[in-house]
Amino acid sequence: MGKRIKSQNRGKGTPTYRAPSHKYKADLKHINFEGLVKAKVIDIEHDPARNAPIAKVKLPDGSERYIIATEGMGTGHIIECGEKVSLRPGNITYLKNIPEGSPVCNIESNPGDGGKFVRASGTFALVVSHEETRTLVQMPSGVLKWFNPNCRAMIGVVAGGGRTDKPFVKAGKKYHKYKSKAAKWPVVRGVAMNAVDHPFGGGKHQHTGKPKTVSRNAPPGRKVGSIAARRTGAKR
Repeated sequence: MGKRIKSQNRGKGTPTYRAPSHKYKADLKHINFEGLVKAKVIDIEHDPARNAPIAKVKLPDGSERYIIATEGMGTGHIIECGEKVSLRPGNITYLKNIPEGSPVCNIESNPGDGGKFVRASGTFALVVSHEETRTLVQMPSGVLKWFNPNCRAMIGVVAGGGRTDKPFVKAGKKYHKYKSKAAKWPVVRGVAMNAVDHPFGGGKHQHTGKPKTVSRNAPPGRKVGSIAARRTGAKR
């Protein structure tokens, strides 16, 4: 009898695959405002939940909260949140108030949800055009997407750009990276395993030994490879 494969363990939700959410600092959302609100950055910190740095800000009422940090933001930086703000990185306003060609990040999907798009380190989107009832934004992927003009966004580029340029150099560094995430590492190919560990394992040389396409209704443990593939191979 074969062993339970990796995808079955992941679906079960064993500790190896469970997100260490008890380490996460905060749910990062936009600062709510009526009129003009000014917040002061008091610290730049690391959050285990993400690769981009986060900023700890102090609001006028004395409360503190976390927001996504943008490039150029530092301790003592004043963030403006409101209808009419300057085009300084880190300021938060409605998409309809941001000029065309401006870089933005942490864009709301629906007005008031706190920000859903463009939150990864070094990413930004560009405001392309405005219409009366919608705003066109070019996403980091190049896709053009329409947004409600009352969705809020942060001006600037998310901090942490160039993070992937520095090589890991040794496996130990990568081990510690994945140790803090809900991921199994290292990733071993199915054909490199023994026959009891994976449907593609075993044999005198590494090969799948069977068709890679599998039914959509295949049971767990056999549902690996090209699942319910309409076509396989190079496009001709």
